[in-house]
Amino acid sequence: MLLSIIIPAWNEEKLLPGTLAAIQLAAAASLAPAGIATQLIVCDNNSTDRTAAVAREAGASVVFEPVNQIGRARNTGATAATGGWILFVDADSTPSPELFADLAAALLNPDILGGGSLLHMPLETRGARTALGIWHFISTRCRYAAGSFLFVRTAAFRESGGFDPAFFAGEEIFLSKKLKALAKRDRQEFIILTQHPMPTSPRKLQMHRPWHHLAFMLRTILTGGRTLKRRESCGIWYDGQR
Repeated sequence: MLLSIIIPAWNEEKLLPGTLAAIQLAAAASLAPAGIATQLIVCDNNSTDRTAAVAREAGASVVFEPVNQIGRARNTGATAATGGWILFVDADSTPSPELFADLAAALLNPDILGGGSLLHMPLETRGARTALGIWHFISTRCRYAAGSFLFVRTAAFRESGGFDPAFFAGEEIFLSKKLKALAKRDRQEFIILTQHPMPTSPRKLQMHRPWHHLAFMLRTILTGGRTLKRRESCGIWYDGQR
């Protein structure tokens, strides 16, 4: 079995080496013993730093996406995938061997079409912890996968059309909905791994005050999600802060 691991990266030369090292360590510890090989693909999303160079230095294949948009970067990375499964991991995340062991069990289960994982962030403020807790409730209740860790059978991903490029944020929720529908049709499951949450950077929660995130969520609700389709409304993710 081959798992294609896709990492979208925009100016991530500082954190990307740690992510790639963590993935390679976790894969060696937990995927290889289960008979799962990996293909590591970094999508350089029009970076102006050494993102592509550090990816190649770590042994990853590199593809290029000129339009700075996370969903497009993931889709472009997936075009190079040759594995029967795809895993999307963000460039500021460091999956553990324990999480990859849970992933291996899911990949080997014929009843599973795909899924995601809860997240672990070292958060300093109550507001940020509350925001993460709200996401965890929604994720487990609705079975929505966070974009920072989303795995799926390659055939199902391609049938779904992938991430919708109309969205600049929240694209993983809409993809999760499509994948759940395919799983229901095929009598499979779309699951959320909960035992070993994915370690990921809290930088966006800490760079912007909690009320910024709350205001964004309220605008999204009041506009029926139209803010998610406007880059200028999703500045939290596209302001270039690292």
